[in-house]
Amino acid sequence: MGTREGLDPVELYDYLVKARAPVFEQARTLTIEQYTREFPFGLKTLRNTLVELPQAEWTYVRRIQGEGDALPPWNERPFARFYQADFASLEEAWREQVGETRRTLEEIDDWTRPLVYTAPGDPGEGTFRIRTTTGGVATQLVLHEVHHRAQAMAMLRQLGAPVEDLDYSYLIFDWETLPS
Repeated sequence: MGTREGLDPVELYDYLVKARAPVFEQARTLTIEQYTREFPFGLKTLRNTLVELPQAEWTYVRRIQGEGDALPPWNERPFARFYQADFASLEEAWREQVGETRRTLEEIDDWTRPLVYTAPGDPGEGTFRIRTTTGGVATQLVLHEVHHRAQAMAMLRQLGAPVEDLDYSYLIFDWETLPS
């Protein structure tokens, strides 16, 4: 994912952070019953979906930093405790992760640097060896959040707390209303 005009992983990450704000705003309004209501898609609850995002982000940062094979099991990683918590505590910890993620992305000087790590599959699948680049992991970090954010937005809509207008161009481009 070499950096090209208009394609800067740090800027894309900044967009993710900005797009989280309306999701956070609506999630804060929910009761614990709404936050943990089960849906027939995605990771089943808004809580599971929102915890997945910083948990994966933390993981991708570690992989970029070269710690891919030294990671603890998923249920022992820092954000796992929030699968049993309310949104407010998750939000606070997630905001703390932002600085580390942004610094890690800013420090990458070779987006083509190879990364090789292993990752456990679902039960019965065994372990996988994954070969990619720092740019590949940075791309996954961004796109993974967009994927699960869409699921969270669908859940929020069904909970009566819709979030809209998170398109990159709407949040990042400069818009000017011209006179009629």
